[in-house]
Amino acid sequence: MKQEKKLSSFLGNLDVWVASAVLALLILLTFAGVIWRRVFGAPFTWLEEVQLACMVWIVFAAGGAAFRYGNHVSIEMVVDLLPQKAQKVCEVFISVVVVGVIAYLFYQSFGFIGIFAKSGRTTPMLHIPYMLIYGIAPVSYVLMIVSWFYSLVRGIKSEAKEAVEGE
Repeated sequence: MKQEKKLSSFLGNLDVWVASAVLALLILLTFAGVIWRRVFGAPFTWLEEVQLACMVWIVFAAGGAAFRYGNHVSIEMVVDLLPQKAQKVCEVFISVVVVGVIAYLFYQSFGFIGIFAKSGRTTPMLHIPYMLIYGIAPVSYVLMIVSWFYSLVRGIKSEAKEAVEGE
């Protein structure tokens, strides 16, 4: 039972693990790049390509987790001034807009990745297919929608709102 819970927790936070691993790789390579450039006078010519890929993967991998933990930036001041019923209406409206935008981006990401697939475009130095770099986008959009509904069902609020309510 404990083993299953650990596995479930790991899989439930796989996006966080991926983003963390890629962030660690980004930091390590950037640090090594600075050392090689300054100390040895031999910069990594391919470093910028890997940094770009890492940043894309970090942003998309962590997107779902940000929804799940209520860490996306939001401006709730105006909504909080409204009566309780109007706040509920706003929450529903915001949910529809968020899911609609993410669904639209999900749909558009296939066309975007399809262009890279048809053209076979790769990065100039390492020849990493752009399809691989941006291929995380549709997966991330699905995880964002699932995490959005998870946070709604669990009643997860932004950290700022929890801090204000805790006072």
